[in-house]
Amino acid sequence: MPLSVLDLVPVGSGSTATAALADSTTLVRRAEELGFRRYWVAEHHAMPGIASSSPAVLIAHLAAASSTIRVGSGGVMLPNHQPLVVAEQFGTLEALHPGRIDLGIGRAPGTDQRTARALRRGTDAMNVDDFPEQLTELAAYFRGEGPVTAVPAAGNAPSMWLLGSSGYSAQVAGLLGLPFAFAHHFSAENTMPALALYRQRFRPSPILEQPYAMIAANVTCAGTDAEAQRLALPGALSFLQLRLGRPGLLPSPEEAAAYPYTDEERLFIADRQSTQIIGSPETVREQVHELVERTGVDELMITTQTHAGADRLRSYELVADVLDLAPVAA
Repeated sequence: MPLSVLDLVPVGSGSTATAALADSTTLVRRAEELGFRRYWVAEHHAMPGIASSSPAVLIAHLAAASSTIRVGSGGVMLPNHQPLVVAEQFGTLEALHPGRIDLGIGRAPGTDQRTARALRRGTDAMNVDDFPEQLTELAAYFRGEGPVTAVPAAGNAPSMWLLGSSGYSAQVAGLLGLPFAFAHHFSAENTMPALALYRQRFRPSPILEQPYAMIAANVTCAGTDAEAQRLALPGALSFLQLRLGRPGLLPSPEEAAAYPYTDEERLFIADRQSTQIIGSPETVREQVHELVERTGVDELMITTQTHAGADRLRSYELVADVLDLAPVAA
C-alpha cells in the first residue's frame, strides 16, 4: 500500500519558523528517498506552532527541493481564496513540476472567524454553502472553461482531491468521481461513516473509474513504546491548548511532562491519543495493519508532530523500514 506524508511544519518551543521550514525541506528529500508517494502541506492560520500558512508558496519550494515525489496541499481551504487565484497558483505549480502536483481542497476555513474575515478582506461570516459553486468554478478554470482565462491553469491541471472530516465532502467527492482524503487524525469517530458515504455515492468520472480513498493518521514511532509516548505527548498537549483557545509553540517533551494537567485534561489527552498510532516499530506495524484492514483505504498518509525535527525524521524512517516501504532508486 502507498504511504504518504502530511506536514504541518510544526514550530517547537525555543525554535523558529525558519528552522521548522528547514526541517521540512530535509524531510521531503528523505521521504522521497524512502519511497513515500506524496508529500502534502496543510493550511493553518494564526497558529504560532504551525508554519504552514501558505501552501502554494511552500509547495513550490518543496517541489523544487525534490525531484520525483508528488507534492501538494492537504489542503487549500477554498472558502479562504478566490477560485481564480487558486487556479493560477496551482496551474503555475503544475507547469513548473509536470505530473507531480496534487491540489487537495477543503471546505473549512482552517482558522477562527476573525482570521477568516481578514483573509477574505470582508466582514461577512464564512458561508461554506458556497463551496460547491467555488469548486465548480475552480475545476472549470483548469479545463479552460472559466468565466475568464486562468493562465497557466488551462492545460496544466494538477491532480485534484477533496478533503473532509465529516460526511459532506465524502458525498461530494463520490458524486464528482474524485479521490477522497479523510482527516482521521482529528476526526476518527467520523472515519468509517465518511468512507462508507464516499463509496456509496461514488460515480465513475474521467478522473476515476473506481473510488480511491486515503486517510491521514497521526503516527509517532521510536525505539520503544515508552519513548514514542514521550515524543507524542507534546502534540497532544498542543491540541489541548488549541481547544482551550491558547494556541502556542509545540512544547518540548519536558514541558509536556511538567504541565499541570487537570483530571479532565488527562482524559482529553487519553481520548486524543487513543486514535493515534504511537509506539515501537513492532507496535506501529501491528496498529497500521489493523487500521488499514478496518478502513479498507487505498493509501495511508502519516502526520507526525514532534518537538525536534530529528525525532520526526527518525519516526518516518522507522515507519518506512517496518512497513517495508521500497526506497526509490538513485
